[in-house]
Amino acid sequence: MLQPHQPLQDAAVPSQRIHPRDQAGPWHSEAVCRRDEAGLFFAPSKEPTAARLSREEAAKRVCARCPVMVECREHALLQPEPYGVWGGLTAAERRVVLARRRRREAELQRAT
Repeated sequence: MLQPHQPLQDAAVPSQRIHPRDQAGPWHSEAVCRRDEAGLFFAPSKEPTAARLSREEAAKRVCARCPVMVECREHALLQPEPYGVWGGLTAAERRVVLARRRRREAELQRAT
């Protein structure tokens, strides 16, 4: 369980889950969210909908100014990360992206 003031790099990107391409220079060392509270990116239990939407929008604003947003998003899609805002996308939004990718791959395979 995340502590309210636990740094995101420790809480969200455990070293055993870092993607192999990150070994040369981990993308998360440049992440803007390293300076923000992890609680902004991960929901507390039983969070009211209005509070969740507000928190997610605030997290997305942090992501929007991040130089490694794309790398973060791809990490969350490749893992896949089931919780939190990663790369400007919520878990539900990432599920949609993954479903679209799977559909597109299936269509390409059928076309060949």
